[in-house]
Amino acid sequence: MNFENLEVKKQDRIGWITINRPEKLNALNSETIKELQEAFVSYQKDPEVSVVILTGSGEKAFVAGADIGELAGLDAAAGREYVLKGQELSRIIENFDKPVIAAVNGYALGGGTELALACHIRIASDNAKMGQPEVKLGLIPGYGGTQRLARLVGKGLAMELILSGKTIDAAEALRIGLVNAVVSLDELKGACEKLAASMAANAPKALEYAIEAINGGLDKTLDEGLHFEADLFGKTCATEDSKEGTKAFLEKRKPEFQGK
Repeated sequence: MNFENLEVKKQDRIGWITINRPEKLNALNSETIKELQEAFVSYQKDPEVSVVILTGSGEKAFVAGADIGELAGLDAAAGREYVLKGQELSRIIENFDKPVIAAVNGYALGGGTELALACHIRIASDNAKMGQPEVKLGLIPGYGGTQRLARLVGKGLAMELILSGKTIDAAEALRIGLVNAVVSLDELKGACEKLAASMAANAPKALEYAIEAINGGLDKTLDEGLHFEADLFGKTCATEDSKEGTKAFLEKRKPEFQGK
């Protein structure tokens, strides 16, 4: 895959997507959003990729935000269409049937925080800065920030962060549950690869159904969610990988999953 604003590579069943606009602190513009969609769709179809890691180039920024130059002249109709494209990308990532890890290096503001929120897991470097400063521009988060942030850290904290537009550091992001872990910048790549490798060793269909169960159950009552989980558990029981996994356990050997 050849992209203008991304670097894409795969190794050891891990697919890397690196946003590469260092002169703009990896800010999201329309072309980058389009390329990100294409990259994720490509990895979706790639049987050699079990986990995806998303990050930004350099040490300063994961994604510093949206490209303000594109936002400046939007009217109501154009603004709505603009954010719908970003929301489409975030839904692709959120519902991706392979684990997606955000390696948050440096600034992840506005659309950067929203992009990280769409990922299944967020690992931050100790120099990370996160926040939703859109109100300072007379705007609100538009790529899902008002919805996912409240679901992740709670309504009160989401209100505080979005209405103040303040930026928080990695330690605070960890404290409120916005990120899963914080490591040094030098350790970020290795920590994400280690976590990705532990996931890639598991049965692909089980990973897919687990993601579906968690995402799909959030908007259900507990009883509805339990029924949903039971249905998906039943589907895993019918996979070849579940037969291999249970057989390997009983035979005290490492399973050889085929994603079937």
